[in-house]
Amino acid sequence: MSARRTLDDLLERHGTTYADEAGIRLRDTPQPLYQLLVLSHLLSARIRAEIAVASARALFSHWLRTPRRMADAPWQERVDALGEGGYRRYDERTATQLGDGALLLLDVYGGDLRRLRREADGDTGTLRAGLRRFPGIGPAGADIFLREVQTVWPETAPHLDAKALQGAERLGLPTEPDRLVRLAKGEDPAVLAAALVRGALDRG
Repeated sequence: MSARRTLDDLLERHGTTYADEAGIRLRDTPQPLYQLLVLSHLLSARIRAEIAVASARALFSHWLRTPRRMADAPWQERVDALGEGGYRRYDERTATQLGDGALLLLDVYGGDLRRLRREADGDTGTLRAGLRRFPGIGPAGADIFLREVQTVWPETAPHLDAKALQGAERLGLPTEPDRLVRLAKGEDPAVLAAALVRGALDRG
């Protein structure tokens, strides 16, 4: 099978971003960007992606969609929402980190991650360092955020991290980001990255 056919099949099976799956209508506005930060935090733990996505949806169903609401919510409400999504292994620590991270976002960036974007001024290293200031956002969480946000922050594209390139290698696709983007022929790089990550995780 040709590389293009392999990629087409992958995109057909897995061409949905994790933000879309979590019900986040990603735009360059404060609320969806914050929701993506929460989702990236949950996805970065050693837990199945579907549980992380379900837990994000549960948090949002409790109206914990903004840093102010997250910071003001009782700790137990955050724990309970995470539990509803099946995020029980790390629920208490994560509930604390989400509250602390929301306060940090409010205090440093006025609740608006676009201020971090402006501060980075197109430098991905600065952006990554800013993301890692948030409790629970390590290297993996920063990569997840950057993979997904490139739809609305095009200066970060193409962001195909080690996990995405692992998926490419597993499928016999090129492992150079520029070659993958050319092969995808204009596909949203966030969709491409998510499909490749799912390819890396797919055991079927």
